[in-house]
Amino acid sequence: MYFGSFQDLMGRDRQTGLIKAKNEWVHTTNWDLVIFDEYHFGAWRDSAKELFEGEDEAVKKKEIAAEFNEGLDSFEEELDELGNSEDDFLPITTRAYLYLSGTPFKALATGEFIEEQIFNWTYTDEQRAKAEFARDYPGEWNPYGALPEMRLMTYQMPDELIAVARQGEFDEFDLNAFFDATGSGSTAEFIHKTDVQKWLDIIRGGHFPTQVSALKTGTRPPFPYSDARLLPYMQHSFWFLPNVAACEAMANLLAESQNTFWHDYEILTVAGPQAGIGRNALPPVRDAIRDGNDTKTITLSCGKLTTGVTVKQWASILMLRNLSSPETYFQAAFRVQSPWSIKNPEGDNPSAETVLKPVCFVFDFAPTRALRQIADYGAGLSPETPNPEHALEELVSFLPVLAYDGSNMTQVDAAAILDIAFAGTSATLLARKWESAILVNVDNETLRRIMNSEAAMAAVMNIEGFRALGSAIFETVVNKSEAVKKTKKEKGEALSQAEKRELTAEEKEYKSKRKQIQEKLIKFATRIPAFMYLTDFRENTLQDVITKLEPDLFKAVTGLGVGDFHLLVNLGVFNATHMNQAVFAFRRYEDSSLSYTGIESHEGLTHYGLYDTVVAADEVV
Repeated sequence: MYFGSFQDLMGRDRQTGLIKAKNEWVHTTNWDLVIFDEYHFGAWRDSAKELFEGEDEAVKKKEIAAEFNEGLDSFEEELDELGNSEDDFLPITTRAYLYLSGTPFKALATGEFIEEQIFNWTYTDEQRAKAEFARDYPGEWNPYGALPEMRLMTYQMPDELIAVARQGEFDEFDLNAFFDATGSGSTAEFIHKTDVQKWLDIIRGGHFPTQVSALKTGTRPPFPYSDARLLPYMQHSFWFLPNVAACEAMANLLAESQNTFWHDYEILTVAGPQAGIGRNALPPVRDAIRDGNDTKTITLSCGKLTTGVTVKQWASILMLRNLSSPETYFQAAFRVQSPWSIKNPEGDNPSAETVLKPVCFVFDFAPTRALRQIADYGAGLSPETPNPEHALEELVSFLPVLAYDGSNMTQVDAAAILDIAFAGTSATLLARKWESAILVNVDNETLRRIMNSEAAMAAVMNIEGFRALGSAIFETVVNKSEAVKKTKKEKGEALSQAEKRELTAEEKEYKSKRKQIQEKLIKFATRIPAFMYLTDFRENTLQDVITKLEPDLFKAVTGLGVGDFHLLVNLGVFNATHMNQAVFAFRRYEDSSLSYTGIESHEGLTHYGLYDTVVAADEVV
């Protein structure tokens, strides 16, 4: 058994370009199992080109760089300089790999793993186990009892603040623009300093216009630092800001004389090189918090300590930056979900446990973005569920979502989350659901089924772009991938360096060709929304509309005949479950977009047809 860092094992001697001498034994040993922890980083590095495609390339790159610290950027460049390709990912011989991640969304969406390779134990599983144990064994020590329940609270900011930083077609509150700052250290200052000061007043209940509105409506909005029910969980909080300048500007503003309320809290700025690299930034935070009972802290960060770090006293996180990546969002959010308890508090009962943090909170000030993240997370937890609403229902039963609309705080159910998430999305974001690799299956079994059917092979050749690839591409992918797997299994550590290089080249070839097949099938799938938009049938399944009701229209739009499409569906080329989810998103977005303009596109509908199933209309709208 050996524990090692990814950077060290992948590192090369700068002078020779060879594996470090001290690590040679690791590479010559035939291991039984290699485990990758925090694989969302590994998946990002392997599939960087794939993940960073599209208009959000720069944003996502910055988010992931912030999550893993700037050191990874230089490490990536170092690997490139030494000639490491992504197919030379980890030259270690092993019988099996195990990939661990709390946020595997990208790795799943890119089709890197097929269903039988995926095993889940999620937040929902642990909270369900906690509730079931308490029900079945009342009075006994609950092994899940210290795991806090998470609650998401979103806040619609006053119009005067939203006007400062609007963005996008839905005028969403742009947190990055709102908390934009200039300067560094003691000179760092927010560009919209007056408005950020108003925001600080709002979250502690000291903003006069908000107080007047509350009096008029007869409500007292539960802001984080003003509501007595929330204050115990604000004793140690984490504020996730856009960049180093914003962290330093916030520390400076909180220290100003008018902000006496905040002077009770020790402000910890964990940003920039002076804060230390990786976990080196953690000791000062723990030293300031101590046991957490008689101290009060606010930790300011723009990426450090947001993954793989446990500070049990953190009970709340304020999301003060735009995050389109679910990995980054939930890696940060789950920092506050770590248990904090005292076992055997009286010293006379080893089974006794006092839980100091029964719940934890995520506070978000961009409601649409937050609910979109929850919708994506719920779908990611239950990828086998065709109806996203059902996937969300259990999640929100354990992760209550409360939304403040400017006057009232109300709990949001699964249907409302989807309404807000999809109504607040853009056509571009929706289109990405139809560009996901998870919609199509290109594993060896599926490719073999195509190869074994002349009709299926002919059908595939009718899809745009496949003729240029040639029919031999399927045989190349299947045969080479199986040959490489067989050779590795049989020879293991007996492989010579020349054989390893040859296998690496063959791996690179078949992976590239499999990717080409995948891309052509996805390109075909992206034409299906155009077909849905043109057809008037809504209560029938899309499969029936294609094959029975409007076959000519389907061929005109997609270029594929109904018989060919039906054959490929039966062979499992298209993932029906994820097709259902994509159609569901399209129907919901289509209706919300039209109803926004006052048009009831299909009045009187009792059911909605998805891809190969039908759901009641009241489940959708």
